[in-house]
Amino acid sequence: MNAVDKATQTQHANIEKKTGKSLAELAKFIKAAGLAKHGEVVTMLKEKLGLGHGDANTLAHYAKGLDAPPPAASPDAATDEIYAGPKADLRPIHDVIMAKLKAFGEFEISPKKGYVSLRRKKQFCTITPATKTRIDVGINLKGVDGTDRFVAQPAMAMCQFKVGVSSAAEVDKELVSWLKKAYDAAG
Repeated sequence: MNAVDKATQTQHANIEKKTGKSLAELAKFIKAAGLAKHGEVVTMLKEKLGLGHGDANTLAHYAKGLDAPPPAASPDAATDEIYAGPKADLRPIHDVIMAKLKAFGEFEISPKKGYVSLRRKKQFCTITPATKTRIDVGINLKGVDGTDRFVAQPAMAMCQFKVGVSSAAEVDKELVSWLKKAYDAAG
C-alpha cells in the first residue's frame, strides 16, 4: 500500500472514530440528505457532524465514489467502449496495430476515456480514434526528425509524433519500425 492510500485509510478510521459511525453509515447519511453539489455536502457534514473541512471533504469524495460506475472489467471491455457507435468501423485497424505491437513483447495496455495508452517503463504509444475515419497513433520517440507522415507534435503534447491511419494497409513496415523504436526506447 502506498503512502497516500495509507493516509486515506487512517483518515477514514479517524472519521469513523470521531462520528461513531461506520463509513457505510456515513455514506447512507450523506445520500439521505439529497444534496447534489460537493460543496453542499461538505458544508452539511461540517455543520451536522462537526467535522473539519479536510475530513468533510474526504468523506464527501468517499461517498461520491460509491455512486461512481464501476471501472471497465478489462482492457478489452474498455477498448470496446472507445470503439462503440460511430467509430466502430475503426476497430479492425486498432486490432491490426495491436497485433503488430504484441509481436514486440510485453507491455501494459491502459484504456483511457477516448484512447488507449501503451506503456513499458514509460508510455511509448497511444491509439486514438480521432475521427470516424482515422486513428491517430501517438508515438514517443526522442532524437528523431519528423516527416510528412511522422508528424512532430508541439512540445507539450502527450506524444512527440503522430501518424494518421485510415486503413489497415497503412499499418506498414514504416509505421511498425517507428513503433518498434519507441517500444525499445520505453523499456
